[in-house]
Amino acid sequence: MSKLKITGGIPLRGEVTISGAKNAAVAIIPATLLVDGPCRLDNLPMIDDVQVILHILEQLGAKVTREESGTVVIDSSDVQSTEAPYEMVRKMRASIYLLGALLGRFRTAKVALPGGCDFGVRPIDLHVKGFKAMGASVRTERGSVVARAGKLEGTTIFMDKISVGATINVMLAATLAEGTTVIEHAAKEPHVVDLANFLNTMGANIKGAGTDTISITGVKSLKGGSYDVIPDQIEAGTYMIAAAATGGNVLVKNVIPRHMESLSAKLMEAGADVRIKGDTIRVSSKLPLSGVRVETQPYPGFPTDLQPQMTAMLSTAKGQSAMYETVWNSRFQYVDELKRMGADISVSEKNALITGVDTLYGTNVKATDLRAGAGMVIAGLMAEGTTVVDNLHFIRRGYENLEEKLSALGANISIEECDEG
Repeated sequence: MSKLKITGGIPLRGEVTISGAKNAAVAIIPATLLVDGPCRLDNLPMIDDVQVILHILEQLGAKVTREESGTVVIDSSDVQSTEAPYEMVRKMRASIYLLGALLGRFRTAKVALPGGCDFGVRPIDLHVKGFKAMGASVRTERGSVVARAGKLEGTTIFMDKISVGATINVMLAATLAEGTTVIEHAAKEPHVVDLANFLNTMGANIKGAGTDTISITGVKSLKGGSYDVIPDQIEAGTYMIAAAATGGNVLVKNVIPRHMESLSAKLMEAGADVRIKGDTIRVSSKLPLSGVRVETQPYPGFPTDLQPQMTAMLSTAKGQSAMYETVWNSRFQYVDELKRMGADISVSEKNALITGVDTLYGTNVKATDLRAGAGMVIAGLMAEGTTVVDNLHFIRRGYENLEEKLSALGANISIEECDEG
């Protein structure tokens, strides 16, 4: 069992290069099941979630060739299996995208209900609604979702609420369907757009990604090609927050500044200096920062995946801050860990009131999920003394070379190996 050991109080300084986007990668990789021919994917993050979804494709019969770091070639031409195994699917939420991809290609799919981080109730009712509207039958069977269709036909689907997962799954199922499928009230997140761009590069006909309405006109087939995955919005945001939280000065490279606008605005409101030049963002600050009000929203609002990191930063900001979570239930599970470090936070349902303290103090804490783990790391970087972060496997799911990148910025961080039990 591995843990992160952090001695805090050191301002981060230097440059960090952002990896490819986790959330885009775990949607694009299943999408290669729709392609007749090899797909070369560049700028993939070599994180645990990517390795899991690649292994699932191999088990389904795809040929996966790992070239230099960040580049993988996937050829799904000979895939015959339409059933994704529980042992692997249970490890990550994004494996649900296999359902739309397999249904779109074979008109039948059986995928175990997925795992990953638990934020309370995360239903797939909107996914099912979309598949049924296109003509599929969907049922649960011994912990798996089974979808079948004689044919998939284009239709208009109105999402009752914005859902990234359902938008992606319907897009996958509709790419090779008959006619035109229109998704109203669609998610606009950068990885939704990146998936559409990947599919279009392979020959799909998708319009409107990044807006409220996405139109997918089915095509007969997709052909292989090459595609670069976008930079990771959430990894970039994590380093931006870490720079501000430690009173540092960090140049964050390989970013799309437009994706970071909601975070940049809040960092500046809190007193940090944020400067954009090309595909870089420099964040610097002098402590203490000032308290702010943050409300998570679907893109282009403030990302829920940056909520724990921001809460950690605000735990030492002057005055009071408020964090309103509107996307996921139970996302404040990590707050008790911050309170162990001296934070003054009270939670009521989906709201957290943060009263800034002078300093956090290092202690043993645990990651309760992927992004909460990043929040604990930032708290450790801020804290006086040494912090040990347990459940490192959560963090490994979404951050490539985290300790190496932080070490290069001057952080005192290392891996501590412990015997299980």
